[in-house]
Amino acid sequence: MPITSPVTVNGRTYAAPKTCAVAICLDGCEPAYLEAAIARGLMPNLERIRAKGTERIAHSVIPSFTNPNNMSIATGRPPAIHGICGNYLYEPETGEEVMMNDVRFLRAPTIFSHYYAAGARVALVTAKDKLRALLGTGLSFDEDRAICFSSQCADQATKAEHGIENASTWLGRPVPEVYSAELSEFVFAAGVKILEEWNPDVLYLSTTDYIQHKFAPDEDGALRFNAMVDGYLGKLDEMGAAIVLTADHGMKPKHDAAGDPAVIYVQDLLDEWLGKAAARVILPITDPYVVHHGALGSFATAYLPEGSDIGEIMSRLDAVDGIMLVVGRDEAVRRFELPADRIGDIVIISDEQVTIGTSEDRHDLAALKEPLRSHGGLTEQEVPFIINRQIDLPAAPELRNFDAFYYAAVAASQ
Repeated sequence: MPITSPVTVNGRTYAAPKTCAVAICLDGCEPAYLEAAIARGLMPNLERIRAKGTERIAHSVIPSFTNPNNMSIATGRPPAIHGICGNYLYEPETGEEVMMNDVRFLRAPTIFSHYYAAGARVALVTAKDKLRALLGTGLSFDEDRAICFSSQCADQATKAEHGIENASTWLGRPVPEVYSAELSEFVFAAGVKILEEWNPDVLYLSTTDYIQHKFAPDEDGALRFNAMVDGYLGKLDEMGAAIVLTADHGMKPKHDAAGDPAVIYVQDLLDEWLGKAAARVILPITDPYVVHHGALGSFATAYLPEGSDIGEIMSRLDAVDGIMLVVGRDEAVRRFELPADRIGDIVIISDEQVTIGTSEDRHDLAALKEPLRSHGGLTEQEVPFIINRQIDLPAAPELRNFDAFYYAAVAASQ
């Protein structure tokens, strides 16, 4: 039976949906991608949805990376609350740099877990498995009320751990290559089938940004991808779901006129100023998928040696061409709503067409086959926010991508 009472999670109250509340995180979807495809007549369903519904620009959280923003959408709150402030972090207590995809890093419950506890049927499909455990925290798979799996490991899904047995066989599609548009298409195809056959109250679909890293908005690869997305959007809309389409971050070109990556190697600078390895630069964009971005993004944090003149270091970095902003920990926590114990002494953000690296010799850029496109900074913070219903919405910066389920639930409750 559908749930009948609102649920309160992390200080926000979410309506009880009468129809399925769907949030779609279209990874890396700079608003220009949708505009380019619509202008060419490739997204008629989205054009119709925009005309009948509500459209705004929202802001992502900073750093504008995948894990922080997906978990903000999943919890309805910024990283200061849920704790996931990057794909990757340094743990001073252990001296280790690790991926931030373990559930031990999550400090707040998800919206999904509270809907589930209230009796709802909840389904989550993500492209990469790195997010699956975090998104599925608090769900139980022994009552046939929860599904949570990734495209990447669909053939390894089990009823006991994912709520479904071999999602690849169930969907009738092979597991796609991780570096492919098909990895995201699998997410959409699964979402449509789940909605058709399983009747969830809440559905979250999260894609991968391989295409957006590879292609500019007006290039054929991006246009074909968005035409594919549009077909599935049309199906979800026709089935009566209340849909919010947003993104975890935008995407910008980060290369020079010759097509070479535009990089400021901050670890090399700090080594020169403070001594070899005296400081430690952390790039929270770091993950195993170097073909996407070579671990180069527009946000970094640095741990400085005890006794450093932090103000002087900040001033010297701020004077480097291509650096947009350098702030200390306290200001970063206040301005970007970050957990103070998971960032360094300073935060560095680069300009729109520039990325930040550690040391030049630590970045293997051989896998980059096209001019670098990446994200992480303030210039990739604007994302689409489109609802297929008429809803009163604020504008950015008040409207955030992590408001997705709040408004999806409002729309689904009407």
